[in-house]
Amino acid sequence: MTSMSILSLIYILCHTLLTILTQSQTISRIPLGSSLIASPNSDSSWKSPSGDFAFGLHRLDDQNLYLLSIWFDKIPDKTIVWYANGDNPAPVRSKVELTSNGRLRLTNPNGDTIWESQNTNASYGSLLDTGNFILAGDSSSTRYLWQTFDHPTDTILPTQQLQINGILSSRETTTNFSTGRFQLRLVPEGDLVLTVISNPPGKTYEPYYRSNTADDSNTMNSGNQVILNETGILYVVKRNGRFVNLTSENMESSRDFYFRATLDFDGLFTLYVHPRSPANGANWDEAWRSVWYEPQNICMASTGDWGRGPCGFNTICALDSNGRPSCECLPGFSLMDPSNPYSGCKQDIVQSCNANNLEGGDNIYEMRSINNAFWPTSENYEVFPLASEDECSKSCFGDCNCIVAVIKEGICSKKKLPLSNGQKDRDTYGKALIKMTKNNNTSWDQGLPKLKGDRKDQSTLVLVLSILFGASLLLNFVLVGASSIAVFLSYQKTKKLNTSSSLLETNLRVFTYEELKEATNGFREQLGRGAFGTVYKGVITNSSTGSKSIVAIKKLEKLAEEGDKEFKTEASVIAKFTRTWLDCWGFVKKIICCRKNVEMEREKDEEIILTDWAYDCYKARKLEKLIGDEDETRSDMKRVERLVMAALWCIQEDPSLRPSMKKVVQMLEGVVEISLPPCPSPFLSMSCDC
Repeated sequence: MTSMSILSLIYILCHTLLTILTQSQTISRIPLGSSLIASPNSDSSWKSPSGDFAFGLHRLDDQNLYLLSIWFDKIPDKTIVWYANGDNPAPVRSKVELTSNGRLRLTNPNGDTIWESQNTNASYGSLLDTGNFILAGDSSSTRYLWQTFDHPTDTILPTQQLQINGILSSRETTTNFSTGRFQLRLVPEGDLVLTVISNPPGKTYEPYYRSNTADDSNTMNSGNQVILNETGILYVVKRNGRFVNLTSENMESSRDFYFRATLDFDGLFTLYVHPRSPANGANWDEAWRSVWYEPQNICMASTGDWGRGPCGFNTICALDSNGRPSCECLPGFSLMDPSNPYSGCKQDIVQSCNANNLEGGDNIYEMRSINNAFWPTSENYEVFPLASEDECSKSCFGDCNCIVAVIKEGICSKKKLPLSNGQKDRDTYGKALIKMTKNNNTSWDQGLPKLKGDRKDQSTLVLVLSILFGASLLLNFVLVGASSIAVFLSYQKTKKLNTSSSLLETNLRVFTYEELKEATNGFREQLGRGAFGTVYKGVITNSSTGSKSIVAIKKLEKLAEEGDKEFKTEASVIAKFTRTWLDCWGFVKKIICCRKNVEMEREKDEEIILTDWAYDCYKARKLEKLIGDEDETRSDMKRVERLVMAALWCIQEDPSLRPSMKKVVQMLEGVVEISLPPCPSPFLSMSCDC
């Protein structure tokens, strides 16, 4: 046995011993026949010896209903960690009783059973300081006949163990304790997984998170238990005694903080901490704090072919500042359950398929667009390459079956409803087009007052809107000014960065901010937008030769670590594939340097004619005219064709048709097949015979 295995075994033994010692603490016995009555005027609970936990009938917020549950009793929000009747809350005057035959039974005022524990013939019950409610036999036995730790709901507490096939189920919402849409399981193979479950509950779909603690080749190296220890560390214990830490090392003291790991109603498995007492005698000013959660991006992680995803059907999922999913209905759709933003959405007006609607479509329907919105796992019913966004929009508009179409990398995809696993991917060019009725008042219009009533009401409303608009403009000016100062200070700081960084160790030239500002004429002509900045057209002059080169310059707009990281990654990719990009640059120079016997009045016209001429040469299979007399290049015409096709995709006038940086690299390397590129400027170009 290796030293690591021995250490792991010692750790588990120590944990088990500590658990036994904790369980053998002085307990407050609850005798058979004891009961609690649900009443707003009395404390219907039994306390643990320390008073940290309470067991009893907890009144739900703003409702005259009660939950048989266990909660943290010393903190202000009385956080519930176990509950029995989440799908069937109890009314006033309901009773929980420890019966004479040693069971827990919850009954309504008529005596009907709402919930009951198994038959145990217990001698007494007790709530331990660990938050575990037990039913036990005679005092000589350390084995419990029944305990809440064996029947978890959405939370596990320190010293609690989740065994093989153990399950946590999320609640429906923060205040609705019905069984929710997510499930955490330790599967027999040894993985801890998070899955979406079907509606009604029963079927589990493809996991959107795995702990990767299963080993098909060696079952002894697979997970067997999940434990949250007293210091807030969550880990998987393997069959061979080793353990895998799922969380980072926690330096919080169990004497100063409470811990809990909860499968939240929004699908995240989260480890929380809370101070046991107010800091320095002050009022409670700190709620539960998240110190770890999985998955890191639930919107992108939930990619299974089945199920409704984290936000439900016909929605778009985006992360908020806390890493939580924020759900949004499509235009023309509204929530299935207005009280639950994660319930999914339905069409407000179901569009009919008849000749009258198609003939008068302009008066009935309109198209809305949402940038970077995709449903990668939802089924398409029609897919075709396109030359412009307008082509996809017109096709969907004239198709009575089309409600949503997606433009991505030069392809128009018409989607079947309902849509699942909607997400915003800001790293990919594209957009969603949604056809909706013109008179449809959707959630996108909520908050805008309707102009109804007499002229006096309308005048008052106009005045109010004017004031709000003026205040908004003033606030925007202030924000723009503050942002400008922040950008300037950030620029002054970044100017001092060490030029020997890893980024500058490549063969790339470094420009100052002023040089780039001059090259773009004050960042005037925008070419596109990425996740963390905008791309502008620029002209760089070679100081030695005086020649000018047209370039694309990306300006970071978000002062965030991710933006800087993304920029460095892009630069590294370009440097890594130096030879490939030089070949492509050679081709671009050939296009720019070609001269036609055509009178050209403006530089912009020249660019249009040259790109159009290059496209015509490609269509006519006369690529040799693009490369001139270079014999070495002529020897590999397949490579030339690939470079030409990739370049034509990159210079598309419509930004939604341009491929991502990753796909361009794959195109140039021959990793992916390049589809036929459309004309780069379908609306402005002039035909030039090759």
